[in-house]
Amino acid sequence: MADKETGGNQSGEGGKSKKLLIIIIAAAVVLLLGAGAAVYLLVLKKEPPPKDKTPEQVKMIEPAAEEQTDIGPMLNIDEFIVNIISQDSSHYVKASMTLELSNEKVLEEAKKRMPQIRDAILLLVGNKTFEELQDLQGKKQLKAELKSKINSFLKTGRVKNIYLTDFVVQ
Repeated sequence: MADKETGGNQSGEGGKSKKLLIIIIAAAVVLLLGAGAAVYLLVLKKEPPPKDKTPEQVKMIEPAAEEQTDIGPMLNIDEFIVNIISQDSSHYVKASMTLELSNEKVLEEAKKRMPQIRDAILLLVGNKTFEELQDLQGKKQLKAELKSKINSFLKTGRVKNIYLTDFVVQ
């Protein structure tokens, strides 16, 4: 009878030690996985490359410091009102701007091409959404697109910068 009791105690203690061993191994595996994940995320993982821009976006180029000191001739574009794309209700933009040009020759050409310039402005602004024109980045993007479009048909010079002198989105 004593043997049976002793044998029962040994198997009970053996079962407890097996359970304890399994718990210790599981905890060690969890700790190792956590440490491995931390090393991967903090040390080995590199930042993903920037997402490609959509074809509609134009790369904005900042002028060099030397270029900023020379102020070119200015051409004011009178106020215009354009309906813009909106899902819920009608929205519009009321704006006026000034073009900074590279030289006097292009100033004369731009005055002659004013209908083309206004047409380009109206078409580009009219294809923007209310949300795009609400923030600073959207306005900068619009200026870059306008500059690129206007420069595409000017022959004697180029637009150096566009200044929004009045811009209301409603």
